[in-house]
Amino acid sequence: MTPSPTTSSRAADASTRPHGGSSGRGWLSTSATVLVAWAVILGAVLAVGWLITGPFRSGVEPWDDDVSRWFADQRTPTLTTFADAGTLLGETPVGAGVAAVVAIALSVWKRSWRPAAFFALLIVGIGGFYAVATMLITRLRPPVKILDPGLVPNDSFPSGHVATATAAYAGTAVVVWFLAPALRRWVAVLFLLPLVEVLSRLYEGAHHLTDVATSVLYTTAWMAVLITALILPGRERTDQ
Repeated sequence: MTPSPTTSSRAADASTRPHGGSSGRGWLSTSATVLVAWAVILGAVLAVGWLITGPFRSGVEPWDDDVSRWFADQRTPTLTTFADAGTLLGETPVGAGVAAVVAIALSVWKRSWRPAAFFALLIVGIGGFYAVATMLITRLRPPVKILDPGLVPNDSFPSGHVATATAAYAGTAVVVWFLAPALRRWVAVLFLLPLVEVLSRLYEGAHHLTDVATSVLYTTAWMAVLITALILPGRERTDQ
């Protein structure tokens, strides 16, 4: 039997509704999942911080310091200029500003609130990880001259700059990758900017290698949670 237009319309409408039963229960479940995931990632960040400043300190700190000294030995006026520019990419006003512009542009273009919600939760989430970790984990910065003045001496773990750069630039690339496949080749270069930030912070002596690595990992994990919860379920609808 050929379905009536009304039946087909209802089926099409149903395909764009949130998953998980009724919309209210579906979003309640999604919200709970996101909150639990954030708490789990925070727990992992704190566990790593505790391990590298406590039980594993004697094994981690010597080679962490060696890496910092190696970067300090490579300093030249030209490289310092590039590192200063790289550091600027991860400043909170810059990264958050980029995220806000991209969020608004994608939400308007795709006529969807999902990109805006993704970036808002992404930036707030990494800010929360950083605030709690620096409050509970004390770690001195590398034993080299720090080229970024004004940093709190015992807030080496984790790196807020690296987390911000990863969220703003890799986050933009990932969302565009899913929502606008035709633009993938144009945004692929954005995946390199977090690496630029990592190298800049190591070069300036602001963080240890394990500090910046932790920031990349927890931001990537949080991004994956939000992509799964917000972007993928609405991908079919925003592609229309």
